[in-house]
Amino acid sequence: MIPLGTRRSEEGAAPARVNVVAVAILLAAVLAGALALNLTGSPVVPVLFVLAGVVGMQSPRIAQQWERAVVLRLGRFVGLRGPGLFWIVPFVDRVSSWIDQRTVTTSFAAEQTLTSDTVPVNVDAVLFWMVHDPQKAALEVQDYTQAVSWAAQTALRDIIGRTTLTDLLRGRERIETELQALIDQRSNPWGATVSSVEMRDVVIPGALQDAMSREAQAAREKQARIILGEAEMEIAHSFQQAARSYHDNPTALHLRAMNMLYEGLKEKGALMLVPSSAVESMGMGGLLGAAALRQQTLTSGTPQETPGPDTKAE
Repeated sequence: MIPLGTRRSEEGAAPARVNVVAVAILLAAVLAGALALNLTGSPVVPVLFVLAGVVGMQSPRIAQQWERAVVLRLGRFVGLRGPGLFWIVPFVDRVSSWIDQRTVTTSFAAEQTLTSDTVPVNVDAVLFWMVHDPQKAALEVQDYTQAVSWAAQTALRDIIGRTTLTDLLRGRERIETELQALIDQRSNPWGATVSSVEMRDVVIPGALQDAMSREAQAAREKQARIILGEAEMEIAHSFQQAARSYHDNPTALHLRAMNMLYEGLKEKGALMLVPSSAVESMGMGGLLGAAALRQQTLTSGTPQETPGPDTKAE
């Protein structure tokens, strides 16, 4: 885990800062020395001008808009400088640190951390933070970027240790809020404040993923069976009410029987099975005969003539 924020100091390996004002002072001293050499002919005066230019170029410093320079005078903090051009006393004052006040992104993770229900998980997260007090960031902690990174990692482990796996998977927003408050509490003494925390991924063991998948599938099947049972109960209740209505109105029962026969036999080649008890109770004997005759007529295509008494067989 490598924090993306950096703290730059003059003793570190930070890239060289180009100071246009210092270069201009040195060039002006060199030109003045060359002019003095032409006028006096003595090499002492040009050397003095060049030395003065070298000393003078140590004084001007330039800080970017998002930077603050921490100035120490003989080892004692004297103030913050920047942004823009500022001056220091050569060989007495020193810029110990350049503090970047832009928002910094730091990725951190917790690997194989046990939840409160003893499930090992891997969690990846991203921290967005910035320095609000450059003086504390420079004086209260040796390396504030590394300190914030470690504080975020330990806070994430603390949150996971007192959270169940179900809450970790379903309550990400609440966990991110608690994590932000905990990291902010630890980093405030160092002059840093946390803007937000985003959990990128939560990885659980493969065997547990399979078990959770089977559990979810069983829960869905259970819910489907419950819904089907409730539908059957509603249908049975409707049939019960219909039976009461038909019991008091035989004509409606016969009309319903005729409609059932029509719906079942209106398609050509259809076959309908009717229980004998229904035939007896609903009086469907004559209706079934007529329906069968009609079905036979549709199947044959032309009605067959019944031979009369005068018809002779050939």
